[in-house]
Amino acid sequence: MKNQLYILPLLIVFLLSSCNDDFLNRTPGADLNNETFWTSESSLEIYNNGIYNEAGNNGSYYFLLGYYNSPFASGYNGMGWEDCMSDNGAPKDSRLDKYQVIASGQRVIPDNPTQRGWRWSLLRRINFFLDNYDRTPIAEEVKNKYAAEARLFRAWFYFDKVKHFGDVPWIDKPLNTESDVLYAPRDPRSEVMANVLEDINFAIEHLPENWSSSETRFDKWVALALKSRIALYEGSFQKYRNQGGDAAKWFQEAVSASEVLMNEGPFTLYTTGDPQNDYNHLFRQLELEDISEVIAFRRYITGVNGHRFNGYQRAKANGLTKDLVEDYLAIDGKPIQLSSMYQGDATIEAVFENRDPRLRQTSLHPDDTEKYLLKNDYEAGPYPRFPGMTGGWKTTTGYTMIKYFDVDDFKKGYAKEENDAILFRLGEVLLNFAEAKAELGTLTQADLDKSINLLRDRVGMPHLTLDVELDPKYANEGLPAILVEIRRERRVELAYEGFRYDDLMRWAQGDELTKRVLGMRIDGDIQTQFPGANIVTTEVDGHQYIDVYAGSQFENRVFDPGKDYFFPIAKNVIAQNPAIEQNPGWGE
Repeated sequence: MKNQLYILPLLIVFLLSSCNDDFLNRTPGADLNNETFWTSESSLEIYNNGIYNEAGNNGSYYFLLGYYNSPFASGYNGMGWEDCMSDNGAPKDSRLDKYQVIASGQRVIPDNPTQRGWRWSLLRRINFFLDNYDRTPIAEEVKNKYAAEARLFRAWFYFDKVKHFGDVPWIDKPLNTESDVLYAPRDPRSEVMANVLEDINFAIEHLPENWSSSETRFDKWVALALKSRIALYEGSFQKYRNQGGDAAKWFQEAVSASEVLMNEGPFTLYTTGDPQNDYNHLFRQLELEDISEVIAFRRYITGVNGHRFNGYQRAKANGLTKDLVEDYLAIDGKPIQLSSMYQGDATIEAVFENRDPRLRQTSLHPDDTEKYLLKNDYEAGPYPRFPGMTGGWKTTTGYTMIKYFDVDDFKKGYAKEENDAILFRLGEVLLNFAEAKAELGTLTQADLDKSINLLRDRVGMPHLTLDVELDPKYANEGLPAILVEIRRERRVELAYEGFRYDDLMRWAQGDELTKRVLGMRIDGDIQTQFPGANIVTTEVDGHQYIDVYAGSQFENRVFDPGKDYFFPIAKNVIAQNPAIEQNPGWGE
């Protein structure tokens, strides 16, 4: 049976000929005749299209992130860039500096709300719908589908706010203007998240398993995937940062949501039986509707909402960090410090030898330049290429990020690329399930075999077992070896999908961001080996490694646990509302 997959409308809603499209950009309530608008199911559909459209504006909101790029703004946004503010990525480009400002502990209090800021217009749109949809003279079951859709978005909206700010005002009634929220007090996180759980449970109960009239709307499976993500985050927060909250409740919610999706959903991991390519191929699809692993995605169409992610990925110097690369296991399933099969890092070829195949499918191996149709980039000189060198695809660390890159899509040009962006996939849900079970202390080998080990089967890696040996790299963290390995699996499987920063925050591991950002090993004279390279090395264990930010503003990295786990609230918000206090540690 063909699995039913989902295409977000976003900008595509403007193609719906049956809609009054002008309504999508109107301020809710301003131009809408509340007495005459709510007449049919079509009214509810049209209104909610506006919610999708606003939520998908990644210039304002980050929680529904695709391949949005704005080269003429202050920087790039997009799921592929989010790991640049974690210990996974190392960009060196002025329009990516905003990520390193966060990663290096150099944030300042903004004057006005930023893209990750105190923005509430979407909530106003959602609440206006929820306050009025019941006027529509149609069956309750039909009305509830659309109410569930709106409540899913409200849950997602608030989850994003709570991640960034902690306590926030819970508002479930429409506001007269967006500025009204400036005068609302902050409610305790526990109350807000209880309401989020209520919203997402309503969505799961009332959303259909598929919309018979459309593949462009969120459904029950998306709601379950979102609940799995939210509940895992909140459980971790309560355990590692709140240290007194009801972590077990949230971990169990994550397990329950994941199990329903795993057992009842029409999804399976993408595989063709090719462990050397399947993982990479998943992220290079121009069309995702026939990919069995994908639960929800953003579609891109040239001439409607094409992007330029491949082009910017190639043009802007970035690279996997040494720390991330070293987390990929050896092919025998052991950490590199424990494996006799690890070949060391004297050459870049050696780094890839006998390693988890996902490493070579995430970072470019020198022998794969022709495979990815990049041979001409490197014919005139050595591999890899660094900033300052002539020609080629530049990398800051030596480990070029190849995940997502499709040369045919790249050749289409600015705003014409069409490869779709995954929002939810089964792989994430399997990881959520395993981690939550481990946190609850109820993880069994059978649980591993239906989660982590399915991911390993795809790439031909040995199975994870409950009696796994602790990696010496993580010996000082005080965590069970099995949890260390589940976290490693998450880092590797979800690399550059935008999860790593959030994971470090929920695990209370912000100090990971204070490490020097290193790249590949380069012993000997740099200019002899890489003429023109603008790189600096530092000694580690008797060898020289690229020190990406040496001599730059991001060299000295700090993380203040008293403030840096939350974002600051903009100055104008504090000025206009005496009831809102600045987040801890951010007082001026």
